[in-house]
Amino acid sequence: LLAARTGKRVVMMADFEAAKDKVMMGAERRSMVMNEDEKKLTAYHEAGHALVMMHVAGHEPLHKVTIIPRGRALGLTMSLPERDRYSLSLKQIKAMIASFFGGRVAEEMVFGLDAVTTGASNDIQRATELARKLVTEYGFSDKLGPLRYNENQEEIFLGHSVTQTKNISEATASVIDSEVRRFVEEGETRAREILAKFRAELEIIAKGLLEHETLSKDDIDALIR
Repeated sequence: LLAARTGKRVVMMADFEAAKDKVMMGAERRSMVMNEDEKKLTAYHEAGHALVMMHVAGHEPLHKVTIIPRGRALGLTMSLPERDRYSLSLKQIKAMIASFFGGRVAEEMVFGLDAVTTGASNDIQRATELARKLVTEYGFSDKLGPLRYNENQEEIFLGHSVTQTKNISEATASVIDSEVRRFVEEGETRAREILAKFRAELEIIAKGLLEHETLSKDDIDALIR
């Protein structure tokens, strides 16, 4: 009404929300058409991420989940920190690893192992990278202790760099791989436990996404009450 009277564009809270989503999640690609099977699988995949975020201890609060394609993703699940964050605890990192597996595990539980897609490849990559940092950079492996095993790369000046490589034995490399696998598998197991326990909520969130395409945390809370 104010815009009609003044002839000026009125900026509403929804405009700020849309701008924030565009920056954090990428631009919507509504022109991209998914068939019903792809849309259903994406809904369960994102619902799996959302459900693990909601129930795993230590994760940032869920903010929004969507099956509208954004950027290169068919769907996205986003969390928001409650306050400025400058470091992460082991509990928080383990929670993040578990949430990365929520989508893949949900696909497997609902559609079967043979129907699991490559859509979780980026989730697996991020989980593995985070687990490796736990072991080689952050000193959270009991077997390896508080030592840095990662390679250091430092830029000297524009166009030139020097790489300082820390040589490690085959035995140590084997332990590193074993510890990375342990953290990753623990995360996947935790995601599987949560999704099995809250399977009914997984169905509700997925069906809500298929109907509305985008759900906020408040929307999800209202659906599962």
